[in-house]
Amino acid sequence: MSGLVKKILIAMSGGVDSSVAALLLKEQGYDIEGAYMKNWINEDEILGDCPWQQDIEDANAVADTLGIPFRVVNLMKDYRERIVDYLLEGYRSGITPNPDVMCNREIKFGVFLDYAIANGFDAVATGHYARIEQASDGLAILEGIDTDKDQTYFLALMKPEQVERASFPIGHLKKQELRAIARNAALPNADKKDSQGICFIGNIKMQDFLREYVPDRPGPIIRATDDQILGEHKGLHYFTIGQRKGIGIPSNTDNQNYVVVGKDQTRNALLIAFEDHQAPGLYATSCKITNLSFTGPPILTDGELEAKVRYRDPRVPIRYERAGEDSVEVSFKDPQRALALGQVLALYDGERLLGGGVYSRIDT
Repeated sequence: MSGLVKKILIAMSGGVDSSVAALLLKEQGYDIEGAYMKNWINEDEILGDCPWQQDIEDANAVADTLGIPFRVVNLMKDYRERIVDYLLEGYRSGITPNPDVMCNREIKFGVFLDYAIANGFDAVATGHYARIEQASDGLAILEGIDTDKDQTYFLALMKPEQVERASFPIGHLKKQELRAIARNAALPNADKKDSQGICFIGNIKMQDFLREYVPDRPGPIIRATDDQILGEHKGLHYFTIGQRKGIGIPSNTDNQNYVVVGKDQTRNALLIAFEDHQAPGLYATSCKITNLSFTGPPILTDGELEAKVRYRDPRVPIRYERAGEDSVEVSFKDPQRALALGQVLALYDGERLLGGGVYSRIDT
């Protein structure tokens, strides 16, 4: 975060992470206000638990405890256009989009940041487990100290101008330390459970969300090794590469379980095989990344880097070769399991997040 920042608008979700982020910024002497981003309202409750009203009440209660102003910012139209439509179109076309990564670039540090600047704020803060530090070539995003909670992967498509206006106050904390700070400060949501679900939609399972908005399109389940039809699926959009549970095909007599290894769009077929390193389509040796984006100076030379192939995976060594203005060829030192078109590869130099891009081709 730039040293010129004085007034910060903090995105408060109603959870403990963003609440402690607000507390720490206030203690550091910043002029802060809290805001709940109203991105999605499940008014009919057709998708189950979407507790946006409770989240607003919790965020407001924390703001009252801290003695800071609080507002609700309506971003529903932008969220529908930039995130929900992107998500649904991706699944309809057979890829596996990543709404959480896009939400950070397009919403939190996109339209929400624009709103903040237009209303006199210098920066936007969030409760991400990440750090920003000054490097020799500009501001750098670093992994959070808590390796189990690190969220830099979800920031991989942020742009340098967004990093300049970003604040991540809790990245130096481990979760148990953060909880202790919340309790010591008597924050009303100190023991609130972490939310699990689609970015700012709520505790909704992806399958339930897709079932409501993408029509079923049944097709065959085919064993990839011999092309034998073993059953029927309700729609390819319900499955992702590497999925083990919920396929509906029992294991064999040797107790080997099937895993999803591919989607044949031409035949509308779900491809499965027994899991091992010989399973066709399951392990990738290289890939092409497009929609390349950098959090700082672009990487213009080929060479050795590290990458996270998905959230919660450790960094792995890669060979990086530019293939165009916004694309790169990546080869893995060790084969990587279950990469999916449409997902994001995050690029690193040690603990520093360099940027990322979207899988557009996967080689197995």
